[in-house]
Amino acid sequence: MRLLKLLVVVPLLLAMLAAAGGLWWLQQPLPLAAGASDKEPLLVTIDPGSSAQTVADTLSASGVNTPAVFLYAWFRLSGQARDIKAGTYEFAPGITPRTLLSKLARGEQALRSITLVEGWNIRQVLQAVRASPDLTQDINGMSPSDIMALIGYPGRHPEGRFFPDTYRVVTRAPASSVLKQAAQAMEQRLAKAWEQRDPASPLRSADEALVLASIIEKETGLESDRRRIAGVFSNRLRIGMRLQTDPAVIYGLGERFDGNLRRVDLQNDTAYNTYTRAGLPPTPIAIPGVASLMAAVQPMNTNAIYFVSRGDGSSQFSATLEEHNAAVQRYILRR
Repeated sequence: MRLLKLLVVVPLLLAMLAAAGGLWWLQQPLPLAAGASDKEPLLVTIDPGSSAQTVADTLSASGVNTPAVFLYAWFRLSGQARDIKAGTYEFAPGITPRTLLSKLARGEQALRSITLVEGWNIRQVLQAVRASPDLTQDINGMSPSDIMALIGYPGRHPEGRFFPDTYRVVTRAPASSVLKQAAQAMEQRLAKAWEQRDPASPLRSADEALVLASIIEKETGLESDRRRIAGVFSNRLRIGMRLQTDPAVIYGLGERFDGNLRRVDLQNDTAYNTYTRAGLPPTPIAIPGVASLMAAVQPMNTNAIYFVSRGDGSSQFSATLEEHNAAVQRYILRR
């Protein structure tokens, strides 16, 4: 009888001890590879289609310094083995087996930010995306037109087509996915702005609104001047007067522009020289933000057809050439 009790009690005690040990282990921080910290967490990528055993092996081999058999057993016993999602995850010191599995089952992938800035041109946009160490570079060696085709906009000119914003993406996401997200955002913002256009606007399409918005973006960073500048350009478009906007000329010069806009540049005819050609340039010259988009479609009602920079970020507006020349003397020539 005593032997029978031992045969029953001892396994029960061992099972209880094992269960207690397992519960204790689930709450303990997992040892991570040397160098892992809160600022630089351990990054682990789980490939699509990975089994629970493969996930455990991947974690153990990638720096979660715990026997894979323990991790696999936990995944199976938890009942969440089939819930684990593929992706790139980050693990900081202090993570426990319980929180690790929760992160994997919820698909809480590592996120990074990339910012596109108002006023950037396509070269600057692509440079920022290509320079990001957090993205998988699937656009290297591709021309802007090839990139537009890749993200679903074949034949569309890339300039001005990416909305300036901060985008949160999973670590190691394709660079093209950021551009696609930004292009879709611009398409949506532009459509929304065009729906709210002033019926009296001389603009004939949303694309023309985007071109004008890009010029406004480059002409001023002052919120209070945007709609007034839009009003000046709208007035000029109505009467067939040339826009004579320096940022468009500079854009047309491309990498030849050395920071000094010369008289010869204003006289050299290009598709973007608004001193030699009437109407809007053929494409945007930069990526405009919401404020510039709305200014383009809702210009201020003004009689001004001239403006000149005051040198402090604001502009002086004039209704006549005489007033404009006086403003040039005062603010540009300093006489």
